Amino acid sequence: MSSEDATAVFSIFDYVVFATMLIISSLIGVYFAYFAKVKQNTPSEYLMGSKSIGVLPMSMSLLASYVSGISLLGFPAEMYTYGTQLWMVLSTQPLVALTLMYIFLPVYYKLQLTSTYEYLNLRFNHTVRLLGSVLFLIETMLYIPIVIYVPALAFNQVTGINLHLITPAVCIICIFYTTLGGLKAVVWTDAIQTVLMFASMIVVVIMGMESVGGFSEVWKRNQHGDRLDFFNLDWDPTLRHTLWTVAIGHYFSWLATCSVNQTMAQRFLAMPTLKSARLTVILLVLGMWGLVSLSCCVGLIIYAYYHKCDPITNGSVAKSDQLVPYFVMHVATVIPGLPGLFVSGVFSAALSSMSTGLNSMTGVIFEDFIKPKLKKPLSAARASFLMKIMVVVIGTICVALVFVVENLGMLIQATLSLGAITAGPTLGIFVLGMFFPGANSKGAIVGGVVSGSLIGWISIGTQMKMAQGVITFPKKNVSIEGCDSWVSGYLSSVVAPQVGNKEVESVFALYRMSYMYYTVVGAVVAVVVGYIVSLVTGGTEKQVHRDLLSPIVHRFLNEEREADTNNRKDLVMDTELT
Repeated sequence: MSSEDATAVFSIFDYVVFATMLIISSLIGVYFAYFAKVKQNTPSEYLMGSKSIGVLPMSMSLLASYVSGISLLGFPAEMYTYGTQLWMVLSTQPLVALTLMYIFLPVYYKLQLTSTYEYLNLRFNHTVRLLGSVLFLIETMLYIPIVIYVPALAFNQVTGINLHLITPAVCIICIFYTTLGGLKAVVWTDAIQTVLMFASMIVVVIMGMESVGGFSEVWKRNQHGDRLDFFNLDWDPTLRHTLWTVAIGHYFSWLATCSVNQTMAQRFLAMPTLKSARLTVILLVLGMWGLVSLSCCVGLIIYAYYHKCDPITNGSVAKSDQLVPYFVMHVATVIPGLPGLFVSGVFSAALSSMSTGLNSMTGVIFEDFIKPKLKKPLSAARASFLMKIMVVVIGTICVALVFVVENLGMLIQATLSLGAITAGPTLGIFVLGMFFPGANSKGAIVGGVVSGSLIGWISIGTQMKMAQGVITFPKKNVSIEGCDSWVSGYLSSVVAPQVGNKEVESVFALYRMSYMYYTVVGAVVAVVVGYIVSLVTGGTEKQVHRDLLSPIVHRFLNEEREADTNNRKDLVMDTELT
């Protein structure tokens, strides 16, 4: 399908559905800014929603923020191109949930934190807190442009409108409602957008199944096409996806996202009690299972639909990330508005992630970089106004960075690879603080810097080798025998087998390591280097209070740390004196 064809089938009904989603998102921001009983006029209201948001909308917001359009388009592309091994990321999510609920969240709630990076200040010092904040800002600034690019790519595929035009237009709306409504607007918009995401993917699955001939036919064609690959037990760390790389790698990457990344942790900390935060985690995992599984099913359906005429090989689409919108225009146009519903779902996922990132980055910049420099405290109203200005500035920068994203490879690999540059070191610093009482600020800083530098070198170096075509990954076989006769005749003489590049064996070993292990390596390096440096420099500068350590470490502490702290100010004052 050409761009012109796509434009012809994206009807007025589709544009109406899409526009309605954007209008509703904007109105939510206006409501919380001007008509809600509690307006977002103080930092607490703007960043934490006054801790009055319910479990269900918060869990839906977390789901929308994490999934993003990257998953809705990226997972199907992965299933189609490389098979189902990546689907096994769901196997470790319950373990991540348990780790989060019983190791990290109890510490945050005991200390009554509003930001995860406050913990670094209490456990180490202000310099380590700034390091954590900088790592977070870098990670989020790298992530948001990818999130924005994904729906723009889908919209371009189904309408033909240049993605450089649609990107700033839609992002302005996201910046608008985030600026006005704060966290409450973000959460409630996310909740509505989550419904849209589920609805769009369910519709695509149902109509896709019907067009292929049912689930059994989808399964049979994927089995014949060698797509069903769930339990590759090879321990080779250079293989892109095996059960071990997916399970181990995803455990660490998702743990880093949920436990120490302010974008996600801010939502858990905005819940009124630890019990409600834990319930939110459980609902998040259930939602992840549902939405990721739907996305993976779409990938299998797309392969079953095009199993004899690959759209990439015949030139209908340029990238595997364009397969889903291309497929939607084939099967969903029989019902007016359904393509619009799908595009709305993809855009909803992206806007949710962007709005969350903007809100969290604003809070971190204000609390960690601006507030400490003020000679006298700002009034609540002026502080809230300043944060709204910051949302606009940060959002504009993120939109500008979208133009860099077009040159990256597979969406999910690019996202996890770049995110690991900061996710691994950050997770390592928190683990160092919560599990090793002897660790000090010098160790945390050196460990974080060494880890970030190492993973940055590996990640960027690998992306460069991939761009040069030196590193490639063997793809599953595709067929063109069912294409038009002239297409099959021409392509059969020019299409080479889908194999990996033999030159990859000569590439530096760490560049060949699976991208799923980047966060693992980053976290381990930060902990090992950090603890060694701590020991060499004399250990902790002060007695570490038990409330700053994970509950599972408490049984190993000596009696000097046994008394609970009844007043959080004791810890703050102790930190300021060191």
